[in-house]
Amino acid sequence: MSQASIFTPDDVSHISNRLELLAPAKNAEFGMEAILHGADAVYIGGPDFGARLTAGNSVEDIARLCTFAHQYHAQVFVTLNTILMDNELAKAEKLIWQIYEAGADALIVQDMGVLQLDLPPIALHASTQMDNRTAEKAVFLEQVGFSQVVLARELGLSQIREVANHTKMQLEFFIHGALCVAYSGLCNLSHAFSNRSANRGECSQMCRLPGELKTRQGEVLAENEHLLSLKDNNQTDNLEALIDAGVRSFKIEGRLKDVNYVKNVTAHYRQELDKIIARRPELTASSHGRCEHAFTPNPEKTFNRGRTDYFVNDRSQGVSDFRSPKFIGEEVAKVKSLGKDYIEVESTAKFNNGDGLCYFAKNYKQAKQSDDKLRGLRLNRADGNRLYVLAIPGDLEIGSTLYRNRDHAFETVLAKESAKRIIDVDIKLMDTDSGISMTMTDTYGHQGVAHLELEKAPANDQESAAKKLRKQLGKLGSTDFTAREISIETEQVWFAPASLLNGLRRDAVAALEFARVDEYQRPKPWKHNQDAVYPSKHLSYLSNVANQKAKDFYQQHGVIEIEDTYEKNGITEEVPLMVTKHCLRFNFNLCPKEVPGIKAEPMVLEIGSDVLKLVFDCPKCEMMVVGANRQVPNEGRG
Repeated sequence: MSQASIFTPDDVSHISNRLELLAPAKNAEFGMEAILHGADAVYIGGPDFGARLTAGNSVEDIARLCTFAHQYHAQVFVTLNTILMDNELAKAEKLIWQIYEAGADALIVQDMGVLQLDLPPIALHASTQMDNRTAEKAVFLEQVGFSQVVLARELGLSQIREVANHTKMQLEFFIHGALCVAYSGLCNLSHAFSNRSANRGECSQMCRLPGELKTRQGEVLAENEHLLSLKDNNQTDNLEALIDAGVRSFKIEGRLKDVNYVKNVTAHYRQELDKIIARRPELTASSHGRCEHAFTPNPEKTFNRGRTDYFVNDRSQGVSDFRSPKFIGEEVAKVKSLGKDYIEVESTAKFNNGDGLCYFAKNYKQAKQSDDKLRGLRLNRADGNRLYVLAIPGDLEIGSTLYRNRDHAFETVLAKESAKRIIDVDIKLMDTDSGISMTMTDTYGHQGVAHLELEKAPANDQESAAKKLRKQLGKLGSTDFTAREISIETEQVWFAPASLLNGLRRDAVAALEFARVDEYQRPKPWKHNQDAVYPSKHLSYLSNVANQKAKDFYQQHGVIEIEDTYEKNGITEEVPLMVTKHCLRFNFNLCPKEVPGIKAEPMVLEIGSDVLKLVFDCPKCEMMVVGANRQVPNEGRG
């Protein structure tokens, strides 16, 4: 590593103190709601080449979202983070220019072939699909033009701090939502068994299916359990530690989630970050305005698979829930007795008509399908702890635990307008030669000025007129602004009809809105250092090199040997299809580092009729899921 890139250990003074809450946008409307609920930036897919194939958007919708976001100096990042085939590069280049012209602030990319294209002056972010785990990788990415890097979800605080100490790039880290069990970019399980490539935005989520775990000798350790399905990420308790480690962009997963998830989770983290900012004046939000929410955010009430902070505080039990990959919800009751059409429960919760409840069926471990395990109920009517349903299921027993995965009252609030973004302004009224002027200045220094020609005649009752004038000037309720200070600096309070004052105020608001957008500046791209040297001389199929321009890029930066990506390689022998830090030996108390005398022998994972070998790399604390390709490679589809 170049000494010029190394900072003093634990010295993060070079890092910006602007914190960015980054929320997902399935579409433009979701993105706008995310911004209203507190996001400093949103990420959204374009028409093609996004890692969520079903979450694409038109360039026109991206432009619409950018216009909205920039009112608040919030940013819009567009995902172009799949690997690209040779015949797609020209289309990708054209799309990138369209995205830039639509007003996007940055492009999130995985394929290094993109850097060989004729690019507009747009900022580049390194997708987590690049497997960004080391300081050496981060330094290289900075040198070749990336201004922000999405770190691997598996990193702990000390590893994040190490990266921060070696780069000036902004560090982005996932703080909430679904966890991919593999290191991002290092999973070919879906493509091998369904010809649907995760690196092409088509992951079939085979890892969420139930399976059996066996030792090499055939001993069954787990049956019909979701062994590769992780709980969901929740870093609420670690936000300040992540800030101190050097993270500045806090990313929420969920471009396929519904709008209520986006509203609720974004509002939750906005409030949590604002608490930290209030205690630490050196920190600030990276966008403008403060948010008022019409509800109390609670991430437990929208889709989650349980919570884990994964490896941020080192390895621990509890990162997975083998029972189900679905939203189980909050534990709310125990079944006390059963009537003909009602359930009597023991609970301190308040139930609502329309609530959704679920429970695990009797002998759920013997159920052959995932859907047979978790059963759902809808409350027709709630009368205290007597819950009326359409029919009592035959497998619901006294003593069963009930979970609520749909809080009807909470969802009803979120379905309405549930947040507003407010910018404080100071208003000053002054004399001009031909009348009066109104200057509206926001707390960020932007100004809007409006003039009113007026025949100056003193108001009869100066004190009463001044009071009415302040009230009239401060009527900003339908705008994004609220008056903090109103100062009247005219020689006297002049008589002016309310209609004229209203027009003056509207003109000042319009002038300020224009100034705020006009003075907004998109981030500038970083320069590409052609002399940068990639940390490795050899790239295997796991490096996801799918086109000639990507090969050219790596060769220009010192890589000697480059294998084709898995989608093009035609591999038929058994190879690692997934590399993960999730270890089933550790989960079943069979870790050689924890249990003396245990050997890290391979295990067998059976998912349906498919048999996979689990191989353990104990020095790295990693597990590899090994198998053979069951599909014929398809370059066009990937």
